[in-house]
Amino acid sequence: MNLETGPLTIDLLHLVLIAAVIFLVITVIRINAVTKAMIKTGTSTPVEPSANPEPQPQSEPEPEPEPEPETPIEQPASAPTVEALNTDSALQLLGLLQKESRFIDFTQEDLTDLSDAEIGAVARLIQAGSQKALAHYFTLVPIASELEESPIEIPVGFDPAHYRLNGNVVGEAPFNGTLIHRGWRVTRCELPKIAQGHDTTILAPAEVEL
Repeated sequence: MNLETGPLTIDLLHLVLIAAVIFLVITVIRINAVTKAMIKTGTSTPVEPSANPEPQPQSEPEPEPEPEPETPIEQPASAPTVEALNTDSALQLLGLLQKESRFIDFTQEDLTDLSDAEIGAVARLIQAGSQKALAHYFTLVPIASELEESPIEIPVGFDPAHYRLNGNVVGEAPFNGTLIHRGWRVTRCELPKIAQGHDTTILAPAEVEL
């Protein structure tokens, strides 16, 4: 028996066994890979795993639906500002009173140094001119027909805009009292038509003596 051949024979057998084990391991790995691929694809046809599988194209995400525009909430109409109000008629009336009776001059004058007699004389002129202007463009009638300082009865269902109750107001109408002021109501208003382009803020032009 040649002792030198023993180790060599054992080494060859070991190599064969190792190669066989490696082959079996590779085979098992391939079978597992094929089985997983079949299960994943749901087919019975074996699918050979690729060494470099091509990446599957990813589906684009569906665009999110655009939110519906909110219906604007209607805001309640705001009250008109002072500038938006039609003040032409009021300014026109002031201009007419100034023209007929110098009403604005009287109200803006400093009367501190004037005596009562002097003020009374001026007031008489103002009263006459104002009365003329009002009578020309308006018809004024008293609300209460009774004389002032006379007894009066306020009936049930009276209009609070017509009668203002002062003093000790207790209970419900009818009320009995004394007429302090008859009140006024306008039944006609015929202010002249304002010419186009006329500046109603000019109540009276400045006067210059030449």
